[in-house]
Amino acid sequence: MHNGHRLYYDFASFLKHYFEGKVQKISVHAGFTCPNRDGSKGVGGCTYCNNQTFSPGYCHPTLSVREQLSDGIRFFSRKYPSMRYLAYFQAYTNTYGELEQLKAMYEEALSVDGVVGLVIGTRPDCMPDVLLDYLEQLRKRTFLIVEYGIESASDETLLRINRGHDFATAVSTIRRTKSRGILTGGHLILGLPGDSRDKLLQQAALIGELPLDLIKLHQLQLIRGTRMAHEFNEHPEHFHLFSVEEYIELVIDYIERIPSHIAIERFVSQSPRSLLIAPDWGLKNYQYVELLKRRMIERDTWQGRLCE
Repeated sequence: MHNGHRLYYDFASFLKHYFEGKVQKISVHAGFTCPNRDGSKGVGGCTYCNNQTFSPGYCHPTLSVREQLSDGIRFFSRKYPSMRYLAYFQAYTNTYGELEQLKAMYEEALSVDGVVGLVIGTRPDCMPDVLLDYLEQLRKRTFLIVEYGIESASDETLLRINRGHDFATAVSTIRRTKSRGILTGGHLILGLPGDSRDKLLQQAALIGELPLDLIKLHQLQLIRGTRMAHEFNEHPEHFHLFSVEEYIELVIDYIERIPSHIAIERFVSQSPRSLLIAPDWGLKNYQYVELLKRRMIERDTWQGRLCE
């Protein structure tokens, strides 16, 4: 707390509304692809994307959902025997498949001992009403978050990164999902080429108006083997890679425009150093958060200060 305000609404506090005790997300790679990889929307995927950057070692699509979760639970339960778990369908687009196949995977995850809910990461252009009908029923019997990759509020930027959908699609799908009573999250990358600081602060105001329960912010990272890394080599002048200090100031300015009822799950992404080209800050997530909090206190500010 600072001057009677909490600095920001963190994910642990959000989960405390739903669970007593410690809850941990375990990533599952269910073998999905994306509509802008398989040719239905495009090929090559988003220009920044290399899914290796967010798949832990135990996460391998050759293993079943149950096997991946069991491996993850073994990994965490040594340290926290009473921990419970959320199955996090993370890699690629986890609603992109036949309804019965999707239901079977979600139900398999929920049948694993210790799993108390699902987090489903997907794209806003991959949420048909028939799947929302099922998820609306599912959330009545288990904890459920659906998390959409918004990435940017600028259609120009979305086109440039080969995203395959516009911002209006994200807005409409978030509203459709929330109207079913489903907890809804959004993922945004700060610093994509074309997204200036001014555009990002305008974006924050737009995001703050959406019926979101939580957001995840990530700094732009250039990852080996991606089209964006190639673009950077060709035209580095099109990119602005933040220093730690710059990114702290940007994030504070951003979350001042995000209402305090929207939880912020994370501010930074950590890619494996073997894959990361830049920026390499040499900081763990928790170290960044401590620097951020210190600077917020120095600036005498908090989440939502400019919009509430």
